[in-house]
Amino acid sequence: MDAGIVFKYFPDLTEQQRHQFTYLEDLYKDWNKKINVVSRKDIDELYLRHVLHSLGIAKVINFQSGTLVLDVGTGGGFPGIPLAIIFPEVKFTLIDSIAKKIRVVEEVVSGLGLANVEVVNGRVEQLNGQFDFVVSRAVAAMPTFVRWVRDRIKKKSSHNLKNGILYLKGGDLTEELIGFKKARIIGLKDYFEEEFFETKSVVYLPVHQK
Repeated sequence: MDAGIVFKYFPDLTEQQRHQFTYLEDLYKDWNKKINVVSRKDIDELYLRHVLHSLGIAKVINFQSGTLVLDVGTGGGFPGIPLAIIFPEVKFTLIDSIAKKIRVVEEVVSGLGLANVEVVNGRVEQLNGQFDFVVSRAVAAMPTFVRWVRDRIKKKSSHNLKNGILYLKGGDLTEELIGFKKARIIGLKDYFEEEFFETKSVVYLPVHQK
């Protein structure tokens, strides 16, 4: 599977964005041989399982120019890097505590020429500054994650969606979200027809309220 699956769902990309999405595979395959950040099974389905999955967030919200987005536990750069390509006018900070993963992220960001991305090796609890939205892919159960990031989210919102968390998760989330009455579960099968997305969701949680 190639970058065509991205173009199918995001047909209005610029030539530069198309080039970045196409080149992304070469960069990851090259770096993955040196530092394993994507499983060998998944590297062959990079566009489906990582890139398009990350872009599920772009189906839920259209970040305005100047928005500050924090990707917590970015791992190999997901969802932050695909979102940074889609939203070049948005500032992304990608953080992970594992230095070797961050090295790959830095190299991919550099290779793609993403001027709107800052990469940080560290823990979110030690990070300064505040953001409009925090994005992530299932790095912890929601109660734990909210505790980590609550103080990193600005109170004043400028989007239709109030500032908060956009979290890519799979499976049954009922129990995990029992204490979060304001949480919304947005199924990605409504946006992407591939079977992979049948059980995948974006959980939106406005922060500073439960």
